[in-house]
Amino acid sequence: MNVLKLIGQIFQPATELIDNLHTSEEEKLQQKAVLLDLQTKFLIKGLEFEQEQLKARASIITAEAKSESWITRSWRPITMLAFVGAILAYWFGLTPESLNEEHVGDMFTLVQIGVGGYIASRGAEKIVPGMLTAMKQKDKV
Repeated sequence: MNVLKLIGQIFQPATELIDNLHTSEEEKLQQKAVLLDLQTKFLIKGLEFEQEQLKARASIITAEAKSESWITRSWRPITMLAFVGAILAYWFGLTPESLNEEHVGDMFTLVQIGVGGYIASRGAEKIVPGMLTAMKQKDKV
């Protein structure tokens, strides 16, 4: 599960509890402010964790791409192309009977993960540092 989503789910019941308290609106707002401050700190830590995870994944892919071995550099793209080829062959009716719709769906999911993971990791590398900086600056104010 996504760490940031998990943090939001953890704090949601507490926010609802504050809404149901029989106290003044001012006290509710004060409690919500404290809770929001705590949630922001958790989100910052969550973003830092996500950033470290992305750096680790990126370093593995970078090491593979810079490897002197052709197979180490190429196994991910070859695997994705093989799955895409199998999916296209299925759509054109060029596959054996043993390759059914479920298998093709699984391959398509793997291609989506492979392509989506690459795109998401590249985007997150650009976005997460800016978000962390903005949240830390907001925390100082």
